Amino acid sequence: MQVAEHHSVLLDYTLKLSDGSVADSTEAQGKPALFRLGDGSLTDALEQQLLGLSAGDKKTFTLPGEAVFGKPSPDLIQFFSAADFLEAGLIMLFTAMNGSEMPGIIKSVTEDSVEVDFNHPLCGQDVTFDISVRDVTA
Repeated sequence: MQVAEHHSVLLDYTLKLSDGSVADSTEAQGKPALFRLGDGSLTDALEQQLLGLSAGDKKTFTLPGEAVFGKPSPDLIQFFSAADFLEAGLIMLFTAMNGSEMPGIIKSVTEDSVEVDFNHPLCGQDVTFDISVRDVTA
């Protein structure tokens, strides 16, 4: 069976940055990922790369970070009081108005304020996927 819209696909993947470093890997975690096409969990660009694949297929492809994680948005950079923050480079969880948690990267800490970036850390970077399809179900 080939991957088609609304099918589930069980796969292993390794996500690499342009310098070859590994950003994420299901193999390193010891368990594959399960995705259902069309449910909104994957971007259109990622789904297009999976369409037509079958169990046992392997594929390597590169996508721009914005096609996977969205475009960087200046609206997702916020400033806070410096009292509760330690140092630049830390990733912290913040509670949104609706109660959900979202990670933010502390970009800078000054005497008066802290700059926090809520964009996905990889949104501006090209990423390469090495995938291996384990199973496809309708």
